[in-house]
Amino acid sequence: MNLTLSHTFLFVDDQDAALAFYRDVLGLEVRSDHTFDDEFDNMRWLTVGPAGQPDLEINLYAGSALVSEEDNRVLQDLTAKGAMPGVIFLTDDLDATFERVRASGADVMQEPTDQAYGVRDCAFRDPAGNMVRFSARARD
Repeated sequence: MNLTLSHTFLFVDDQDAALAFYRDVLGLEVRSDHTFDDEFDNMRWLTVGPAGQPDLEINLYAGSALVSEEDNRVLQDLTAKGAMPGVIFLTDDLDATFERVRASGADVMQEPTDQAYGVRDCAFRDPAGNMVRFSARARD
């Protein structure tokens, strides 16, 4: 059996703000931007992904009519606190990536750091509060 990852989800409170961050700041491609009819309470299916991984879609998920408003609020609150899992992107130039994202005004969580486990990485919060890390092999 051969499995590949096709979709992953990030909970966001504002899909337009998330789109501006992931598309305009990080340079990800928009894969899908579709609003469903009333069957799903006009839910917007918005996905982005890296150009080099055309089969991977990151859904910028703003909640669903399939769960209660209270549950959606709880998810938004947990995301805003940074309690939800985020994403890690590999980059070939960590310092340039860091400077580009910092220049956008994104909240810096960690400046570029050489880690004991063999990577150099940094971290930001996206507009919803998700942790977004960037990683590269540590310099020798």
